[in-house]
Amino acid sequence: MTALLGLLLLGLLLSTVAPRLLARARWVEREPVLGLLVWQCLVVAVLLCCLLALVLATSAALPELRVLLFSGAPHGVEAAYGLQDAEGWGRLCAALLAAGGLQTLFALTREVRSARALRDHRHAELAHRAPELPASMSSRRGRRKGRERLVVLESMSPEAWSLPGHGARLVVTTGAIRQLTDRELAAVLSHERGHVRARHHWLSQCAQALATGFPGVGVFSAFRNQVGELVELAADDRAARRHGRTTTALALAELNLGRGVFGSCPPGLAQSPKRVDRLLSDHPRLPVSHRLRLTVAALAAPVGAVLLAAAPGLLALL
Repeated sequence: MTALLGLLLLGLLLSTVAPRLLARARWVEREPVLGLLVWQCLVVAVLLCCLLALVLATSAALPELRVLLFSGAPHGVEAAYGLQDAEGWGRLCAALLAAGGLQTLFALTREVRSARALRDHRHAELAHRAPELPASMSSRRGRRKGRERLVVLESMSPEAWSLPGHGARLVVTTGAIRQLTDRELAAVLSHERGHVRARHHWLSQCAQALATGFPGVGVFSAFRNQVGELVELAADDRAARRHGRTTTALALAELNLGRGVFGSCPPGLAQSPKRVDRLLSDHPRLPVSHRLRLTVAALAAPVGAVLLAAAPGLLALL
């Protein structure tokens, strides 16, 4: 019973205190890729707490499952968990955790299907506006595996976006080509290519599904909100490393001329003055030792959840 309560308490702390501390951390904007890793480790740790707590709670509620779970364990391990006299708590915890898990599974399925349908629709619309190349040229392009195809659309509006998934596309309008310099255009395409190759769309879908499946858990809603910003910053840094911070900042500003406030642009661009200021400020990266400590601390969260669940059994063997 101690392990079950410990997992629930750890999950509560990680889902309430940790997101607030992480949201206030100033280093996240300087290291968006590391920030995404820390957020993912935090979310995985909370999910592990829920999953392991569900296993222990179900074992407490169902003696048959408990016998099966500890069938190969040494003598004394099952008794160390104290699940024999916790059937009432086990049923309650298992019901709540199972309901959240099923709701998250349904939300993830719905989110993936909706995103896939939208992607297919946009691919079809793009194919209609920009027909496929002749078979001879397509076959030559097909040999370059891992390359995203560039599609140019006729439009006066300067825009650029990416379509992820199978047959990924980088889309740019003729208005953007006329307005941007060659280096600025290359920076914009590098930004969009960063989204595709890092599979940021999967991260966004999972974050949205978790926030929908667990509407009352702050860590998942905070994760969803932070992912949208951090993936843009990570893609900005990718473009800046290849084409310069000033060039990337100018490209972002040029794409949003005439839009008024940057934040009102379409979701595919999602530009903001904050991102331009960040690129122009040129803050140095964190020291390697600092990044290493943050990485170890992030990985310690899911490992700690597993060790906490296994602690009674390990102590019984000593």
